[in-house]
Amino acid sequence: MSNNDETTTTSPTGEWFDHARFGMFIHWDHASQHGWEVSWPLVGGVFSLPKSQQTTAGEYHALAATFDPTSYDPAALARRASAAGMRYVVFTTRHHSGYAMFDTSTTEHKVSNSPHSSPSGRDIVRETFDAFRAEGLRIGVYYSLSDWHHPDYPAWTEEFRPYKLGLSPPLPTDEQADRFRADLMTQLRELLTDYGQIDVVWFDGGWERPAPWWHPDEIESLIRTLQPGALINDRLPGVGDFATPEQFVPALPPTGRWESCMTLNDSWGFNPDDTHYKSPRAIVNTLCETAAKGGNLLLNISPMGDGVIPEQQCERLDAVATWMSHHARAIHDTTPGLEPWQFYGPSTRCGDVINLMLVMRPYDTVTVRGLPVRRIGDVRVMGTGRSLQFTTRTGLIEMLMPDPEGEVIITVPDTELDEYVTVVTVEITPVATP
Repeated sequence: MSNNDETTTTSPTGEWFDHARFGMFIHWDHASQHGWEVSWPLVGGVFSLPKSQQTTAGEYHALAATFDPTSYDPAALARRASAAGMRYVVFTTRHHSGYAMFDTSTTEHKVSNSPHSSPSGRDIVRETFDAFRAEGLRIGVYYSLSDWHHPDYPAWTEEFRPYKLGLSPPLPTDEQADRFRADLMTQLRELLTDYGQIDVVWFDGGWERPAPWWHPDEIESLIRTLQPGALINDRLPGVGDFATPEQFVPALPPTGRWESCMTLNDSWGFNPDDTHYKSPRAIVNTLCETAAKGGNLLLNISPMGDGVIPEQQCERLDAVATWMSHHARAIHDTTPGLEPWQFYGPSTRCGDVINLMLVMRPYDTVTVRGLPVRRIGDVRVMGTGRSLQFTTRTGLIEMLMPDPEGEVIITVPDTELDEYVTVVTVEITPVATP
């Protein structure tokens, strides 16, 4: 689908993002053939990636000549994402290394450039977007503003080592900067016109240049014109429809829309040196906490060099899928539930139903405070459908009130506990209208 005829700039509404709660991030480029972290090894690593390797820029970029992911099956991956309850995907169309995973006219350093720099000849971005769109998922473009391969950025060389965040590489001349920005805008225009409806544009890498250097207003205008429904993250300087805390869930949720992006281990790219994988329980707990705070979880996976998804990652996605097959109603289409003083754990709400997420094993009962105790309807375990016994309690004076708030004490048998997170639903009967 092309949007070349669009001429007006509008702001997106993005209600789908508020209901999605769960998405898939995909970090991948030619370095996966060696099991190297994406991009960072070529500049000597970075403090935030403890298992990142180190290599020269030449060695890193040379892997493009042999990148041929013949076993990549985007349709199977899209089905796995959908089964896990993910509602959108964000794919690395170009990371900091400058290698394009799509068919751009600006460079030969791309996956689709058979036989020059890659034997693949495949447009990985197009295949991925088509497959995920066919499963009903929304589409997000990850795009790094920085480019450590482009000669006018300039390209990273060994003389720039060691990498210092925010200070490397040096600024180009004005003439170089104009050429680089022209290529950047061409690539963005290609992604926004040739790859169907784009729902998210996810920038990164802007820390390497002063904010005005990127001409962010021009970039934003291009996106708003060509893809007026697309949300832009907060990493395009001065712009942002949603915040992007990285590798953690904030203690207090940011104001407005937000999304925590997290890895399954400690690496973004496929990295067999990194075996520090999160457990399925930890992933489900994080998903519950994120939804309870009104945010989304963007969970990363990283294909190997041949395109196969590592077994450890598939196992975790499938475990989440099993849990979501019984508990998706507690995550999707919800709003934040109770205050921390009301319930010791995450909770979400959907209309008159409160979803209590028991991330810790209860001792016989669970207590919820500040509820209209005379209007408590059905209380049951979401995963099994079993109704649970409960009692209520209020203060002496509150007993005399027509609609008092108090405590609900719910009995939760051990037999009803889920392997990862048990969800108990509490239905609140609406106030009767006269």
